[in-house]
Amino acid sequence: MTAPIPVFDGHNDALLRLHLQQAGDPVAGFLAGSAGGHIDLPKARAGRLAGGLFAVFCPSPEKLDFSALAAGGEVPMPPPLPMEMARASAVRMISLLLKLERQSGGQVALCRSAADIRSAMARGVLATVLHIEGVECLDGELDFLEVLYAAGLRSLGPVWSRHNIFGRGVPFRFPGSPDTGPGLTEAGRRLVEACNRLGVLIDLSHITERGFWDVAGLSTAPLVATHSNAHALCPTPRNLTDDQLRAIRDTDGMVGLNFATGFLRPDGRMDPATDIDLMVRHLDHMIEVAGETHVGLGSDFDGAVIPTAIGSAAGLPRLFEALEQHGYDRPLLERLAHGNWLSLLERTIG
Repeated sequence: MTAPIPVFDGHNDALLRLHLQQAGDPVAGFLAGSAGGHIDLPKARAGRLAGGLFAVFCPSPEKLDFSALAAGGEVPMPPPLPMEMARASAVRMISLLLKLERQSGGQVALCRSAADIRSAMARGVLATVLHIEGVECLDGELDFLEVLYAAGLRSLGPVWSRHNIFGRGVPFRFPGSPDTGPGLTEAGRRLVEACNRLGVLIDLSHITERGFWDVAGLSTAPLVATHSNAHALCPTPRNLTDDQLRAIRDTDGMVGLNFATGFLRPDGRMDPATDIDLMVRHLDHMIEVAGETHVGLGSDFDGAVIPTAIGSAAGLPRLFEALEQHGYDRPLLERLAHGNWLSLLERTIG
């Protein structure tokens, strides 16, 4: 590859990792670099990670047991998260992002528009966009949504795999269809309308197939799945059917390749010894069905088991080397790396 390509990534859980950190200053560790985790500022610099959607995910007190997946079962989901508990952890993670910006000496920027992102990337500044994954922190009247928008929120997923008042999420199950139950509630429909009005991206990565089509029938914005793969290659409910990929194409939307091995492998195993070739196959399929202007990356860094061959944000160039060897030309690589995401964000958040 002649020159490294800057990457804008559709999804990471770095804020959750910092929120859960038990020792030391998480902000200082992110800025200076740390032994653990997939993303910090030095790793981002090394891998040319120029920005991305930084997710706020409010964890349940109960620890998830993924061992059932190995036997073809389903991970038991915890009960709905109380709004007060979700709001407390959401506020802390948002405060961490604000502290990262303030303490970075101009090396990290919280971006509220596509123009902000382009400007930050041009200056070599890490361009962060605030995203919430599963909006248990919102009330049904959506008053807190207005507050979050003022704080910089520009993207949200109505549900994670844990159900909430806005809709139903798909389970962690293998194998399985994404058609696993009801879709949006009335509160969820109001949320979609509010996001359209404000210019907040709606992420469909964890919602049931029925919920996906509910949003498709209601939303005036492009359909987006920030971190999902092809169900045809890995039949987990978290991945998208070809019909869903075509709907994303037809609305000028986006899908981001998820690096999670359980959503890449045809056997659904969370095995770090997973070849980059499987990532290439998913990109091939999603490009074939959705089109090369509607596909990018949605790594799920710091939120998933990823291939050892990638390892962390510092390993992103290895994926692009594999894609180049596979026959992807420079213009396509640049679209996958950042061009498609920036174009999509111009059409959604402005």
